[in-house]
Amino acid sequence: RCHRLQDSLLSSASGYSNYRGILNWCVVMLVLSNARLFLENLIKYGILVDPIQVISLFLKDPYSWPSLCLVIVSNVFILAALFIEKKLALGCFSERMGSVLHTLNLLTILCFPALVVLAVTSITPVGAVLALGIHTILFLKLFSFKDVNWWCREKRQARATRTRPAPGPQKANGDVAPSAVAYPANLTYKDMYYFIFAPTLCYELNFPRSPRIRKRFLLRRLFEMVRHLCLCVLFLQWMVPTIQNSMKPFRVPNHLIWLIFFYWFFHSSLNVIAEVMQFGDREFYRDWWNSESVTYFWQNWNIPVHKWCIRHFYKPMMKRGLGKYPAQVAVFLASAFFHEYLVSVPLKMFRLWAFMGMAAQVGPCTILMHCLKRLAYNFTFLQFVIDFCYGSMCFLREKHP
Repeated sequence: RCHRLQDSLLSSASGYSNYRGILNWCVVMLVLSNARLFLENLIKYGILVDPIQVISLFLKDPYSWPSLCLVIVSNVFILAALFIEKKLALGCFSERMGSVLHTLNLLTILCFPALVVLAVTSITPVGAVLALGIHTILFLKLFSFKDVNWWCREKRQARATRTRPAPGPQKANGDVAPSAVAYPANLTYKDMYYFIFAPTLCYELNFPRSPRIRKRFLLRRLFEMVRHLCLCVLFLQWMVPTIQNSMKPFRVPNHLIWLIFFYWFFHSSLNVIAEVMQFGDREFYRDWWNSESVTYFWQNWNIPVHKWCIRHFYKPMMKRGLGKYPAQVAVFLASAFFHEYLVSVPLKMFRLWAFMGMAAQVGPCTILMHCLKRLAYNFTFLQFVIDFCYGSMCFLREKHP
């Protein structure tokens, strides 16, 4: 027999999902259709993206690199946090003393680079954003490092009141089988700097590790990084004439540049770092493109930050008796503070635009979710009333035709 019961491949009932050839065809058509526009732009305007101008975004004075110096100085805060935790593990510091020292260290991480950016005139806004961004990431990492080690000390004290645990598993030759790192064996320079460079903000004593470095996967991600940087250069080549010739210069493809940056950073760059470090957890983002609410978008587009907020900010406040919605508002306000910190300080313009842009989403998100729930409840109730009335009419019609 040459016929059987089956659906066409493009129908949803077929279960077919391999559309790679169609995607490649669309990419080829997109490249060919835009090649002519690129050549026309290049012939008419010439090369508009000057490498010297790109370098000047990071350096104002070729002999002064304040942003790089700030990044190097950040090692002082890393070593200070490790020193405090070692002393706490040995019992040299009390928990109160350690908490005070950690708080001072964390506040200095945010205040010191901000003061340098405001005081030094040779630092550029782009360089300041990079330096402050690195210090912000370091602040979140060391905050998690402090919390996790504190939890480990609490567990150690709880175990100390119980019976001594049984010895570890033995091999046939009598040697102790290798086991996971336990507190305080994790307080080493190697463990600390692995966490600092790992693509995560949440500290663990034992991270999931991939078995090996996949060279083909690594080369593919590196190629994507270079390719998307080239795409950004092409977009700038197209955007400069549009901005110069347009009466409304803000109508430029910022949305496309944001999408390219998202893919370049969250998929290509973080996967390169994770592959080199054999870091196993590669969930850097979820399906934010399927967002049906603003809350769902913020919970899924940046998973490392979302995990940190849930683990070290949202849940601790819930455990202290704070309600669900006040805790969510506090998370939004903390995010608004860091957005304002990374915008106002590098630009040296304190207008609170970024803060208000983030904080203003709290009310609409809460109201929208409340309205949707109320609408769903009303719709369900209305549907129940309609069904009841329809059933009653049918019943009466049968009784009294």
